[in-house]
Amino acid sequence: MTAAARAETTVVNVALGARAYDIVIGRGLLGSLGARMAALRPGAKAAIVTDATVARLHLAAASQALAAAGIAATPIVVPAGEESKSFASFERVCDALLSARIERGDLVVALGGGVVGDLAGFAAAVVRRGVDYVQVPTTLLAQVDSSVGGKTAIDSRHGKNLIGAFHQPILVVADTALLDTLAPREFRAGYAEIAKYGLLGDAAFFAWLEANWKDVFAGAPAREHAIATSCRMKAEIVGRDERESGERALLNLGHTFGHALEAAAGFTGRLLHGEAVALGIVLAFAYSARLDLIAPSEAERAALHLAAVGLPTRLAEVRDTLPGVDRLMDLIAQDKKVRRGKLAFILVRAVGQAFMAPDVDPAHVRAFLAEKLDEP
Repeated sequence: MTAAARAETTVVNVALGARAYDIVIGRGLLGSLGARMAALRPGAKAAIVTDATVARLHLAAASQALAAAGIAATPIVVPAGEESKSFASFERVCDALLSARIERGDLVVALGGGVVGDLAGFAAAVVRRGVDYVQVPTTLLAQVDSSVGGKTAIDSRHGKNLIGAFHQPILVVADTALLDTLAPREFRAGYAEIAKYGLLGDAAFFAWLEANWKDVFAGAPAREHAIATSCRMKAEIVGRDERESGERALLNLGHTFGHALEAAAGFTGRLLHGEAVALGIVLAFAYSARLDLIAPSEAERAALHLAAVGLPTRLAEVRDTLPGVDRLMDLIAQDKKVRRGKLAFILVRAVGQAFMAPDVDPAHVRAFLAEKLDEP
């Protein structure tokens, strides 16, 4: 696998029949947003849902792009951070959409990271029983993961993303230039999701990342290649399993552990989603090794790569944010993959070979986690 010689616009189609849509990837695409929306929904007006941080950086440019295409747009700004994926913020966004007289033929634009995409998408799914929306992801994590596939949700005190709906966007515009404004920590957190794709289903891509990750971080054409490869893999899986009845669950590699860690940390900046996923991936590989599904060297390889890019790989690094093992097990039991009370994990047989383990022994998981929490 080699990166393209220069950055260029890439279009990845999510093949879902009547609900199919394109993911457009490249630098400098924000200016084309209005024209792309007008082509899909002539005469529609829009509401732009964003957060305070993104609004300061990109709202004016997005609004200008829509105005240039003759699209009247109402901005709806929520506080930055996971805390906005709440009932209170959801209610405020729904009310603002209704106040702006957004109708079924209009559009909601989710301008932001995963929090904004999930929140705006969920609001679009239910306001007037469903309004179309466009994803404009501004973080690496959102560009390669949360903006694609139609999962929308808010958090509950019982766990992450437990209240939501499947609602596909009609377009995803991933302007990679917007990533230039990301803090290094946020970019690293997003990279965890890129590494996940190689680890779950493409060993060659993971090997390419091991050799080229510094170019991905530097913003070279390798970045667009990594994003496009990740989106293409997710699009193919979503196209085959839209509602996660089977294969799509593999995209949750690291997320059963990761979501529990994130919830335990209170959905705050103490542990970003991508950081929790990185920890979850390491735990999933280590647990696979514990079950003799893979060699310990394979688990070490995954951990070494995530550590090399600066992501946390040991629970000791976040121990001050975590409760005891009993609370973590309670949170794991709330995972969406639990079926009839039985724990289900995404485990691996090799790098690039993930699978669903549908009936994992809770006592065994608890002992494993307790051991990991005690490691230095």
